[in-house]
Amino acid sequence: MSAQLESVQFKVGEKVEPGFELLSEVRKFISRFCAFPDDHCLTAVTLWVAHAHMVEHFYTTPRLAFLSPEPSSGKTRALEVLDLLVPESMFVFNASPAAIFRSLAETQKTLLFDECDAIWSKKGRDENHEDLRALLNAGYKRGAKIPRCTGKNHEVTHFDAYSAVALAGLGELPDTIMTRSVIIKMRRRAPNEHVEPFRLRRHEPEGKELRERLAGWALSVGEDAGEAWPQMPPGVVDRNEEIWEPLIAVADAAEGDWPKRAREACTGLIKAADDRPVSLGIRLLDDIRKVFKERDVTRMHTQRLLDNLTGLSKALGEDAPWADLYGEGLNARKLAALLRPYGIKPKKLKIGDVNLNGYSYETLSDAWTRYSPTPNPVEAEQAELPEPISVNSELNGGQSPQLHGDVPEVPDVPDSRGMEGGLTI
Repeated sequence: MSAQLESVQFKVGEKVEPGFELLSEVRKFISRFCAFPDDHCLTAVTLWVAHAHMVEHFYTTPRLAFLSPEPSSGKTRALEVLDLLVPESMFVFNASPAAIFRSLAETQKTLLFDECDAIWSKKGRDENHEDLRALLNAGYKRGAKIPRCTGKNHEVTHFDAYSAVALAGLGELPDTIMTRSVIIKMRRRAPNEHVEPFRLRRHEPEGKELRERLAGWALSVGEDAGEAWPQMPPGVVDRNEEIWEPLIAVADAAEGDWPKRAREACTGLIKAADDRPVSLGIRLLDDIRKVFKERDVTRMHTQRLLDNLTGLSKALGEDAPWADLYGEGLNARKLAALLRPYGIKPKKLKIGDVNLNGYSYETLSDAWTRYSPTPNPVEAEQAELPEPISVNSELNGGQSPQLHGDVPEVPDVPDSRGMEGGLTI
């Protein structure tokens, strides 16, 4: 136990400060300087701050991701305010993975990453950035360690990776991090939204006083909160349950209206995160299912499927990309490349008197079940598809057209919403 926590324990003694009052004060302090999209975001950020003080008692620690489409949206300010409230804060912009590994080996840290969009914005593989992603992914669960060779003799050292992490950046993060995060979608303040100017030397004493009180409260309730199995809102399972369980456990420990607030925030922010655009691969699975349903078939030759996907694209306008994918439209080669990561390959199908490569319900059903269990919402509103072109039409003489200019090839493994990224440590 650190000297700081020992002093807090001595001050608090046997008297436990009401958690609901303390969290309300923390919430009010944060709201003075930060304008969040809604009340759920403020609730989640407050609970995350409190959880950071008892992180060693939890099995998982959700990443807190402040993301926005444009600069000047309050992301850095949010981290600056959190810097005053969380324990053992390490505020970094461009720290090397080695420096972070060694800092975590010395003591439990709360990592605050600003401008993290710049870390993963480069094309190609960057070993340092991949090391950092491994750290953030593995450190989501208690007991995680990352082996690295150190010293002149390259001895293997196992670095502790478990730590509470908040990140801020433009756009989106890698999917493996997004699926481990409570996502706060920041935006520029409207003219009618006002916050108090933040000045570190003026507000630091107040922030530190709240931090000490949070540390004292965490000492009294942290172990019980970590061992609790809070009741989750309906439908919150798997990764979402892992993300939100520590925050809801903190809310239950605080009592008052915090348990209700926490569960409402959980439901609201999960729904907001699910509104992210689906990947190209998932969209393709959705649209192939539409075609099969509209045509009332269980098998289709490749060219007929392409013709129908192109017709769907024209019917839905810009909402469907298949008529103008990477400037040339979808062809047999691109179709196969997009479906290959899901274990789907074309095979010879005899339909009527024609025996050509195609796709069947049998080969698609497993991927539909795993990655696209419900139809795309636009299905109910789509226009009727045009009649397909003859299945005997040729595919550019058997040649695959080249992409224009330096437009990249279709990736073999597209990222997908809700898919867990594998991590080998």
